[in-house]
Amino acid sequence: MKLLFALMLLGTTITANANQALAQKSGCLACHAVDHKILGPAYKDVAKKYKGQDVEAKLVAKVKAGGSGVWGPIPMPPMSPQIKDEDIKTLVKWVLTQ
Repeated sequence: MKLLFALMLLGTTITANANQALAQKSGCLACHAVDHKILGPAYKDVAKKYKGQDVEAKLVAKVKAGGSGVWGPIPMPPMSPQIKDEDIKTLVKWVLTQ
């Protein structure tokens, strides 16, 4: 049982690291950080704001199209087509777990 728990924990850590690497590769971390505001909000703040809400599709669309006004006056540029839709979905799921 302890081995199973350790393997599950390791898998979670590897996935989190892979998703953070995807955010870095995609350019997201130029404006965002997990735990503090840069130009855009901290991912922890995004997760907190939307906790318990079914917003994944809404946020995927927002990341794809860009937007402004929710987190302040600085607009987020559209991330599509330079980031694949499946990667945007992965990133949004990851952000919502922070």
